[in-house]
Amino acid sequence: MRFPTTSSKAVSLLLAGSLGALALAAVPGAAPAGAASPRAAEPGPTTYLVGRGISDVTGEAAEVGMMGYSSFEQKATGIHQRQRSRAFVVADRTSGERVVYVNADLAMIFQSVRQGVITELGRRYGSLYSDRNVLLSATHTHAGTGGHSHHLAYNLASLGFQENTYRAIVDGIVESVAEAHDDLRPGTITLGRGELHNASVNRSRTAFEQNPARDKAAFPDAIDPAMTVLRFRQGGTDVGAISWFATHNTSLTNKNTLLSPDNKGYAAYEWEHDAEGVRYLEDRKGFVAAFPNTNAGDMSPNLNLKPGSGPTEDEFENTRIIGDRQFRAARRIHEAAATPVSGSVDSRLRFVDMEEVTVDGKYTPDGKEHRTCPAMVGASTLAGSVEDGPAIPGFTEGMNSPVAKLLEPFDIDPPEWLVSCQYPKANLVPTGLVNAVTPTTPTVLPLQIVKIGQFHLVAGPAEYTIVSGLRIRRSVAEELGVPLENVLMQGYANAYSQYVTTPEEYDLQQYEGGSTLYGRYTLSAQQQEFASLAASLRDGTPAGSGPTPPDHSDRQTSLQTGVVMDNPPAGTRFGDVLAEPAASYGPGATVTAEFVTGHPKNGLHRNGTFLEVQRLVDGAWVRHLDDGDWDTKYRWVRLNGVTGTSKAVITWEVAPGTPAGTYRIAHFGDSKSLFGKITAFSGATRSFRVG
Repeated sequence: MRFPTTSSKAVSLLLAGSLGALALAAVPGAAPAGAASPRAAEPGPTTYLVGRGISDVTGEAAEVGMMGYSSFEQKATGIHQRQRSRAFVVADRTSGERVVYVNADLAMIFQSVRQGVITELGRRYGSLYSDRNVLLSATHTHAGTGGHSHHLAYNLASLGFQENTYRAIVDGIVESVAEAHDDLRPGTITLGRGELHNASVNRSRTAFEQNPARDKAAFPDAIDPAMTVLRFRQGGTDVGAISWFATHNTSLTNKNTLLSPDNKGYAAYEWEHDAEGVRYLEDRKGFVAAFPNTNAGDMSPNLNLKPGSGPTEDEFENTRIIGDRQFRAARRIHEAAATPVSGSVDSRLRFVDMEEVTVDGKYTPDGKEHRTCPAMVGASTLAGSVEDGPAIPGFTEGMNSPVAKLLEPFDIDPPEWLVSCQYPKANLVPTGLVNAVTPTTPTVLPLQIVKIGQFHLVAGPAEYTIVSGLRIRRSVAEELGVPLENVLMQGYANAYSQYVTTPEEYDLQQYEGGSTLYGRYTLSAQQQEFASLAASLRDGTPAGSGPTPPDHSDRQTSLQTGVVMDNPPAGTRFGDVLAEPAASYGPGATVTAEFVTGHPKNGLHRNGTFLEVQRLVDGAWVRHLDDGDWDTKYRWVRLNGVTGTSKAVITWEVAPGTPAGTYRIAHFGDSKSLFGKITAFSGATRSFRVG
């Protein structure tokens, strides 16, 4: 996440919830243990109820600022690949406890999205799914539409709150959970572990080196190479996998303006679409492969330590390669996964006011009691991480107090006690104080631990450096009395509060340290709070819900203009072809077609498409590819802003192995009249040969 340079702001599922709860209550106890584990000390697998689901969370595809880099120049102009939400439900057949795990192709899960999802799940299922047992996580793609937070700091580049994008995200996540809920069947889970060494690099090595030798020894190459995979089976059939690996989802740079799930989305697509034959627009169950992040705060996929560079100089090719490396490692681990997941399912969640935590000396470097601070964005935040995004001129990583002259134009003078509390951070915006006027950054955050058998997920609402994640895992594992390898840090979960660095990393005030909102002891506070949750989980006692985060949905505004009207060029109609493809193409060629179109904001085509590559089969046109596929691109181009005239440019890169035959390009869109009526249209090119 980059902080910008200015500081403005499907099917209906009927009674599935109540019926599902009754059905679970009627299920008999755990099945007898299965085949012996390779390690005699391990119990046999527990038979859980497991279900998987997937849905579309793609937002507005044009004339909306994108989320991640906070660049005002980066506005969406189309779609490379659609963004999706992947959900898994695991239910304990003995106790009736269940947990929901969601991983969505988003930059962040904002508190606003979580509130919307929990509210809708409550409408559908009553108390079955709640704050406590629902874990929402993001892949951290920086190539999605923005405007879905209720906090001003994260809506700046999108010029405020974007209701249609917000609804697409909330509805898509809920649909994926509902699909997983309906898919619940008896099944087993196995756990696999491995390493991946060529898909990440430490972009903040100087800060990493400030940590004690014991911490650095855990990461000899200054990266976290661990990949952890859960393998889900229903009966004897593989139905899904969750593959955790720490790398930023930033292979695409802030020059890209096409919506994309980036490298982790490509990894999921390669497994689901290419390896398992999933076709997202077909109404049938398929393999679901989620590729979530862990403690990736200082892990970059740009192996040459500059944006769009590494392993090649082509950002789209880098996206494919880094995604492919994650997929191949995950599938190897998945196929070899031999540790049965066994035991109970449980969860704990507590909301914590992160600006008001007194931290026991047990969790601080000097062994003394300290406090967190009201949120403050540091000056080095605007320097950006030069390895993943460009710096703002005049701001550099490592800017410390006293405040430099460069900051004087902001005319924000925090009180001395806050400057002291946040030391050595150079203040840019004391958002914790600004919150009294308008919600700018979050204060009350959800901290959560989810238990699936012996496996524990620690879900935190931030971007954790690898050493920060390690320290939290150690604190939780110690409290639970379990091996460290059975505790995994799930970052980008349930809300978003920028970064969490170690106190030692914080002192250097690199980009990540400047973006650690609540001061030097943010990590120490979270270690303490997660340890408390772990003790509650261990002892089977209630955790206490903590303060309820405020709902800011009624305080949202937008400066982004909407669609006034669409008009076709003189003598044409919507859907007409402006530029036809050539007569024939070979493998490796690019097919291009242009259409008269309307604004994509008129209809998001969620769980649908703006384009199809169609093949003639037995006299009928059959969909071959759509806008969710890697080889296609849909671009929206404004021709005349006064008359509302635009065109769609559709390209298809013909991959090797494409079946020879007759093809055409189809486009689907919606136009808006001056009086507000929206009308669907479609068009198709003439046919052409491939092969």
